[in-house]
Amino acid sequence: MESIYLRPVAFVDAPFGLDEQARRLAGGMLWFSAVEVVSCCGARPEKVELVPVSAMPEIIERLGPGARAVWDNLSAARPPLTLGDRIVRLDQPQAVGIVNVTPDSFSDGGAHEDPARAAEAGHAMAAAGAAIIDVGGESTRPGAKPVWEGDEAERILPVVRQLAASGTAVSIDTRKAAVMEAALGAGAHMVNDVSALIFDQRSMPVVAAAGCPVVLMHHLGDPETMQQAPAYDRPVLFEVYDWLEQRILAAVAAGIPRERIIIDPGIGFGKTVQHNLQLLNGLALFHGLGCPVMLGASRKRMIGALAGEAPADRRLAGSIALALKGADQGVQLLRVHDVPETLQALKVWRGLRDAALTPL
Repeated sequence: MESIYLRPVAFVDAPFGLDEQARRLAGGMLWFSAVEVVSCCGARPEKVELVPVSAMPEIIERLGPGARAVWDNLSAARPPLTLGDRIVRLDQPQAVGIVNVTPDSFSDGGAHEDPARAAEAGHAMAAAGAAIIDVGGESTRPGAKPVWEGDEAERILPVVRQLAASGTAVSIDTRKAAVMEAALGAGAHMVNDVSALIFDQRSMPVVAAAGCPVVLMHHLGDPETMQQAPAYDRPVLFEVYDWLEQRILAAVAAGIPRERIIIDPGIGFGKTVQHNLQLLNGLALFHGLGCPVMLGASRKRMIGALAGEAPADRRLAGSIALALKGADQGVQLLRVHDVPETLQALKVWRGLRDAALTPL
């Protein structure tokens, strides 16, 4: 069976004077003027066409209704996220601050192990401009051991309560239904599951019943083994895309509205450096799934691999480079450790976009 993929390319500064020649990406601040149309029947792409936006209507008619849905998804605006009293707009990139309440996270293990310090760090990130604070109590770095759900809940609940009580939009980073339930009951507004609601069979109905937004992240294997020679049968970009599409369909079938689903390609979760680079270069493809995209590349090992084995606490510049790569491809949510620095970069990015989109 032939699969068709549409990847927006040839971004332009502004659409002025380019009627029918440029198309808005996901209701955001970017416009693209061409599409890479890829046809696959087997393990490798069989045909790749670079098609101007002006010629796409004819191509879509030829490709059929499936391609029409993807084409519409590429430009449809993403509804804002309602997180308690907070409304998070998705027409521009937003920062999601990371608070790991763990002793063994790859980047900041132990720094926020004390709940009071963790909550203080979350408040500081929110004050600096993070739209959401993502709180986790189990490390999912390569080689990490599972944490019992009771211990995980005990770690995160005081932090969630303190942040939620201050009006902060809180996401809970967990694979376990019991932890999701406890955190949502304590005031969390969103679930971020690195297993895409697969690890715990109860997690899908828990999220559906809660009616909250959820992040479905691609992964290959589990944290203990995922970096032991990860391999894909097809180009990683298309395999991850298809996998996420199936998880979206499963979530919708379970009663989770598509407009509450966020997708994450899972940088570093069962991927080599080359896999990660291919995903980052092809991020715009994922807008065809019709959901907001989250990118979590902050301080990841690939930065060290590309920059003289820099340790995790010296990967700020590389993290900002990857965040801007995401912004340049329409990613709506950037999950980061260094909120003030990332937001400064995004403000400059936004200034450039605003200038480009201001008619002369």
